[in-house]
Amino acid sequence: MTFARLALAGATALALSLPLVATSAFAQKTTLRVTLQLPLKAHLGQNLLVFKDEVEKISGGDIAVEIYDSAQLYKDNEVPQAVGSGAIEMGVASLTRYVGDVPAVDIFYTPFTFNSEELVHKATAPGSPVRQPLDDAILKTGSRVLWWQAYGGCVLLSKGAPIATPADLKDKKVRVFGKTLGRWIKAAGGAPTLISGSEQYLAYQRGTVDIGMTGISGVKSRRLWEVMDTITATNNADIEFIVVINEKFWQGLPEQHREWIRQAALFAEKDVRDAMSEIERAAFAEATRNGMTVYNPTPEDLEAWKAAAQPVFDDYLAGSGDLGKQVYDAALALHQ
Repeated sequence: MTFARLALAGATALALSLPLVATSAFAQKTTLRVTLQLPLKAHLGQNLLVFKDEVEKISGGDIAVEIYDSAQLYKDNEVPQAVGSGAIEMGVASLTRYVGDVPAVDIFYTPFTFNSEELVHKATAPGSPVRQPLDDAILKTGSRVLWWQAYGGCVLLSKGAPIATPADLKDKKVRVFGKTLGRWIKAAGGAPTLISGSEQYLAYQRGTVDIGMTGISGVKSRRLWEVMDTITATNNADIEFIVVINEKFWQGLPEQHREWIRQAALFAEKDVRDAMSEIERAAFAEATRNGMTVYNPTPEDLEAWKAAAQPVFDDYLAGSGDLGKQVYDAALALHQ
């Protein structure tokens, strides 16, 4: 074969190989497995479906999402370790599950700090002076926060009568799902008992605790009217969940895939945040249709709760370091 023919053959082979290289690069697939403790029908599960539909659509199918709901793989308290270690790519966890590594996250569970929709929206907005330092701190655990999932205000559950004031807690066991919430209950005279969200139905059914604590949407998704009959709408804390992705896995993704995931995460976050008021309204309505009584504390009741809460703030600031002070001051500034 002549030199010219050799050159032509080489050029032809190179030309034929280029589309194959490009096709291989663009055809790279990413599968995201997500663990969720709640049923898929719960609004957090539905929000994951919003993310799944959006990211699969904008990526043209190059990103696939698999959702494992109802704690099939991990309970809520296991999610930070599972995602941070890379055992699973993504997970949904209550924000307070990071309190061991980042005590400052419990700013959202200090009593009555975020007790209005306006304050919650300001504090949880991407990049806010309350949220951003927490996202940055969580990243150091090996997990990147993709978006926050609104879960609504905190309510108390009971049988036979509302929990109107701290006096109604005396010598009673109360389900809590975080350290600071436990301090609040203890300061108010109750006995806090840490119970995972997926285990609370049985805890109420068996009498493991006397009083429940959750978000109103959780009453609906878990059918808690079957084991409790009264809701006290204390709204003492803003319950937040976060969707996290393993940081090492994230850094290994193509930049285009990261951008698609970021876009879908922002879309999903706005969707659930904007819908939260209606979700809570519907959940209260569903609870009353199923026989539950709703008690709204009077201004005098709330003053009694707040009066019992001061030790919680002292403990929070003492245990959360400089970061806790930073986000606490930022939270107070939102009230001005």
